[in-house]
Parts: sequence; C-alpha cells; structure tokens
Amino acid sequence: MAIVLFALLILLIIINVPIAIALGIASVGVLYLATDIPLIILPQKMFAALDSFPLMAAPFFILAGKLMEHGGISERLIEFAKSLVGQLKGGLAHVSIVACVFFAAISGSATATTAAVGGILIPAMVKAGYDRSFATSVQAVGGTTGIIIPPSVPLVLYGVAAGESVSSLFIAGVIPGILIGGSLMVVAYIISVIEGYGANAEGFNLKRVGETFKNAFLALLMPIIILGGIYGGIFTPTEASVVAVVYGLFIGIFVYKQITIQKLREILVSSVVITSTILFIIGTASLFGMVLTRERVPQNIAEMFMASDLSPIVILLLINLFLLLVGTFMETIAAIIILTPILLPVMNGIGVDPIHFGIIMVANLAIGLVTPPVGIALFVGAQIGNTKFEALVKAVLPFLIMMIVDVLLITFIPQLTLVDFITP
Repeated sequence: MAIVLFALLILLIIINVPIAIALGIASVGVLYLATDIPLIILPQKMFAALDSFPLMAAPFFILAGKLMEHGGISERLIEFAKSLVGQLKGGLAHVSIVACVFFAAISGSATATTAAVGGILIPAMVKAGYDRSFATSVQAVGGTTGIIIPPSVPLVLYGVAAGESVSSLFIAGVIPGILIGGSLMVVAYIISVIEGYGANAEGFNLKRVGETFKNAFLALLMPIIILGGIYGGIFTPTEASVVAVVYGLFIGIFVYKQITIQKLREILVSSVVITSTILFIIGTASLFGMVLTRERVPQNIAEMFMASDLSPIVILLLINLFLLLVGTFMETIAAIIILTPILLPVMNGIGVDPIHFGIIMVANLAIGLVTPPVGIALFVGAQIGNTKFEALVKAVLPFLIMMIVDVLLITFIPQLTLVDFITP
C-alpha cells in the first residue's frame, strides 16, 4: 500500500492540489481502503500531532518576524550593513547579503527576509547601475539564510518531527548560516569585478559605523536576547518566541513607531494565515506518517541502505541529491515533516548525529527556495524586483553552485554544526 500512497500523493501534487490537502486525501484514501481503522480516529490523530509545546514556537516566531518586517527594522539594518561592507567592490550586493543575515536572525523566514530587504535594496542597486536580474538574484539567495540562521521556523519543525532539542538546532545553525552568507558574498564580489559594479562612494567610515550601529542596536539586540536567554537557561525556545513577539511589538509601536493599529491588524491576519497553513500540513502529515509506520517504510528504507555495500559517504551524497531534488518541487515545511521520519533512521544507521542531519536537510531545502519550478524566494524576488522569472534562473546559477559546495562542506565537516564549546 506504500506504493499506492506515494503514487496518489504524486498524482495530486502534479495536478496542483495543495500539499496539505494532497497529504490528507492520499492518507485517508489508503487508510479507508486497506485498514479497518475507524475514520473518527483520524481527526483525533491530527489534533494530537499539533498538541506539542515546542511546536508553539513556530507561530510566535512567525508573528515576531512579521512585526520586525513591518516595524522599521529593515531600513536600520541596511544602513548598518552599508557602513560595514558598502566600500567593497559590488558594495550594494554585499550590503544586501549582510542585511539578509542580520534580518534572518530576527525573522526566521526566507520569504520575509527577501521581501523586507529586497523591497529597499533592489531598486537601490538598479539605480546604482547593477543589472536588475543580478540585483534580484542576490536578494533571493541572501533570503535563504532566513531558514538556517536561528531563530528558524524550519529548524523548530525539524526538532519537533525528530524529537530533538530546538536549542541545539538553533546553535548548530549559526556557523553554517554565516558560512553560506560569506560564500555568497565571494560570488557577488567575483561577478561585480567581472561586470564592473562599483563600491559605495562614501567608503569605510568608523564614525558612520558607530552611528548606524546605534540606530540598529535595538534590532540587533533581539537575536541576542532570544539566544542568550535560551542558552542562559532563562527560558525555553518556546518561551523565547513569546518574548520575541513582545519585544518586536514594543519596538515597532513605542520606539520606531511604525506599527499602527491598521498595520497590526494586517500583521496578525497574515501571521494567522501562514500559521494555519503550516499546522494544516503538520496535521495531515501525521496521517501520512501513520500509513508509513504501518507499512514499515522508514524501517525498510533504513534496512535497505544498511544491507547495501554503499559506504556512508555515498549514502550521504545520495541523500543530499535526493533532498536537492525534493526541494525543487516541494515546499520546505512539507518536505521536513514528511521526510524526517523516513530519512532519520538511515542517518542514525550510518552514525550521523540527528542535529547535524537537521542542518544538512534545511541547508539542502534552502537551495530549493531559489530553484525552479517552486523556488518561492525567486518568485518573491521577481515580484519585488519587477523581473522575469526566466531571467532570474540564469542569474542565480553561480550562487546555486556555491550553495551546493556549502552543503557538501556542512555535510562532511560535522564540526561546523557540532561545535562543543557552544553546544548547550
């Protein structure tokens, strides 16, 4: 019945059925036809999957990210990033990537990062003489750091699905996120040298750095409060997400004064819609997982790999390739919820730490955000930058190659994620 389950799911996805509904239809159909499980149990199973304290962090981090996105944070972060790296060749491209890294540490979302920073920097880069496709592609790939650098919603969901510490996943994502951001800057620099894109005319000014840091201080303080509180034992990741909401609301309304009652209503509605979609996916994915467990799919896949003559290196390469392919057509949240129970036993079998695998999975799926046909960050960038999607696919290729190299480094150098002196 596992073959029927996957065939039905793929068919539904091909005909454009939303992933949450496709998961539900495929799972209920197979359970109804092949088992004697009363259907009344299925909604109970869905609600039970949502009854998780760590999972509560996801909607609160989504809301916190929205508050920061609309609360005047992005402009201040961009000015600070410009004072730091604007003097480099291709200065605004570097500003874009650094600003994305800063904003990622606040929003935890790739699309929010792309939209908030890109809305300001793409027009600025075009005005300064940068090719529009290049400017938009830089913003799209920079936005992918939003799901790697903590606090990351996908890492929260992986932690729930794998039964692992969200705190450990957060700290494990810091160095890989910085690695990816730095490598993207290298690519941007090389392209800027080839194309002759200039630096910020103002050059490096220490006084300017101090001024912009002062203006952005409250924004930069948020990830310090969140991660410092978690690793200082003051609050859990879930409690940290609530602290982030309160902090973002206070800063946006009373300090920067850019969140009005009308804007707050829009922020709340948007956050509810995003949260509902994610929770619906988790609920129907729990039914999907029930079928997989009954059919012993995860165990059979793990046994197949372990019984093969493939070395752990080859297995890791194959799983990386599989995740890259999945990321091109499946939404990140759905891929994590569906694939974690299937692939984690394989990783355990070859001795890969579950925390390490979580970063490998999220880093692979981050590439899918800028890879057609789904490429959500590309679509957001194309809309913001008024650019054709086809032109972006070509412009983003050098960055994709570098991100694949990053994933291989993260995969085969576990010390990048499992750093003892910062592991709680």
